[in-house]
Amino acid sequence: MTRGTNPDCTEMFAAAMAWWRDAGLTSALDDDPHVWLAPHDPAKTPGASAPRQIKPVMPAVAPAIAEEPTPLPDNLKAFQAWWMTARELDGGRCVGRVPPRGVASPDVMIIACEPEAEDRERLLSGPEGLMIASFLKAGGISDDQVYVASALPCHSPGTEWSAISQGAIASALRHHVALVAPKRIIAIGGVILPLLGHGSPQAAAVSLSFNHQDATIPLLGLRRIPAPQAQARWKALVWRAWLDWTA
Repeated sequence: MTRGTNPDCTEMFAAAMAWWRDAGLTSALDDDPHVWLAPHDPAKTPGASAPRQIKPVMPAVAPAIAEEPTPLPDNLKAFQAWWMTARELDGGRCVGRVPPRGVASPDVMIIACEPEAEDRERLLSGPEGLMIASFLKAGGISDDQVYVASALPCHSPGTEWSAISQGAIASALRHHVALVAPKRIIAIGGVILPLLGHGSPQAAAVSLSFNHQDATIPLLGLRRIPAPQAQARWKALVWRAWLDWTA
């Protein structure tokens, strides 16, 4: 049997082709995508204008003003009073400040890192101070010829000394020495020497000098007094250094 053409399918195909021709499609189709809509051009739109660029409003910032450092007292009595209250030394956090003691122009100025834990009214009244006092007595130095000071105004264990070597503590200490004007300086603790312009000591005792405002003062730098079991050797080394230093 011969299969004939289905008249319904022929008419449907012809109608579809006519619809595409009426829609404007007269070329062959392919698989590649095409952009059929032209990009919008604001210039061709009547009454349209280009969108404005709005700049963000930044808050006004006041120019930084460098604060002038507070001048340090220019006499020893005023400095000692300032030492007991100055916020520059610790931001006001220090509790239990202990004052320095002594008079100007002494034979020896003792500089400790900080007051001892036992100190209340008298600086270096604990074990470390007692050992230093006996050491000075053996060296022929009377108590009234000794000025005792500390780099920090109160007992402050755990202090990060490297962070203050160029700050207010160092400046105050150097100024303190200049006001006291001692004949000699004994600095107890390796952390003191960087505050006075030297490196940390590499021995139990080192002989140096402190140069400040055209003055040169002999300086003996000592490591901190060790635990009791090591004190005999420490005393021997320090005593030998003392004899060489005072010869």
